[in-house]
Amino acid sequence: MKYDQCKTCRRLGQKLFLKGARCLTGKCAFTRNSNPPGLVKKRKGGAMSDYKKSLQEKQALKKWYGLSEKQFKAYVQKALEKMGKVENISAELIKELEKRLDNVIFRLGFAESRPGARQMVSHGYFIVNGKPVNIPSYNVKKGDVISVKESKKKKPIFKDMIDTLKRKEAPVWLTLNKDKMEAKSIGDPDLLEVNPPAEISLIFEFYSR
Repeated sequence: MKYDQCKTCRRLGQKLFLKGARCLTGKCAFTRNSNPPGLVKKRKGGAMSDYKKSLQEKQALKKWYGLSEKQFKAYVQKALEKMGKVENISAELIKELEKRLDNVIFRLGFAESRPGARQMVSHGYFIVNGKPVNIPSYNVKKGDVISVKESKKKKPIFKDMIDTLKRKEAPVWLTLNKDKMEAKSIGDPDLLEVNPPAEISLIFEFYSR
């Protein structure tokens, strides 16, 4: 449905920018109406339960990255397995989510939204270290070089892309050659820079129940 993504933002009570540039315009459905969709009766004096709060935080981050429940849960469980082995498991979870190729493409500005980036990756628009990669979940490692496939640069989607990229600031862990449409991973994503729309600790609590 046309407004499913907008309803997600309204349901979770915050703008998740699921439609990319559209979310920055007056056409944004959340800006026009931020109330939850449907008829919702407010309970007088009733506070949100711990379970509902943790569920809401989980849903917000999962939808932000556009993952299925199975995919998202796998990332969370992988992070939980590192508890005690890493300094900050919240940062570990975000690091792994940010290093997905579809997210990297979105962060670089090659796509206006993560769903758009996922579609481009799936359709073989990019190469990593000189080899075609069409798996959105591909884990981008330090030293990896990501570039637009030469045969795809003539596509309408890349028309005026260089001008758009010149106004885009890549994350500090990525370098971007805007003229060549080529990027390189030089480090790891930082939790503070990412600033996710959820309280990560509550997500771990949700899956630890």
